[in-house]
Amino acid sequence: MKTAWTAAVVACLAWASVFAAEGRYPKMLLKLSSSAFKPKGSIPKENACDGADVSPALSWSGAPKGTASFALIMEDPDAPAGVWVHWVVYDIPAGEKGLAAAAPKADALPDGARHGLAWGVNAFDRVGYSGPCPPPGKPHRYVFTLFALDKKLNLPARKPKPELVKAMEGHILAQAELIGLYGR
Repeated sequence: MKTAWTAAVVACLAWASVFAAEGRYPKMLLKLSSSAFKPKGSIPKENACDGADVSPALSWSGAPKGTASFALIMEDPDAPAGVWVHWVVYDIPAGEKGLAAAAPKADALPDGARHGLAWGVNAFDRVGYSGPCPPPGKPHRYVFTLFALDKKLNLPARKPKPELVKAMEGHILAQAELIGLYGR
């Protein structure tokens, strides 16, 4: 049993080196971070509904070759009503290395990226970032997911997450995740 398992691992590693040599998957990993909080750390009050409700600064590195744009989704998987969408941004130019703090709550950002609709589970009605605002109790997880895409989506502003996810199908080169916590 142990020998068969070892042989399988060796075979997988051999195939992985072939794929890497042929450039069939990114050699660098996409990484997402924030200067406002550490991974699985507390999101500051200024980035929540209890404070100024401004977006935290985000930065990324390791975009794979062929990246034409980025998209970002922030959601709360611990919301009582279901996964709550807090922020949707797409068509972030490939040359960008992050999003500045306090992104304007407008259809478009200065770099040409577009905001989708957020703030809900099934119905979405807000443009731009809407920070953590959980009910009192245990802190919730807020998941920021960055997608490196092989094309610019050219979607108009105000598309909700389901439409963004559908448009990204077959175009995701890599993705990174950052989780922050917030409780009241």
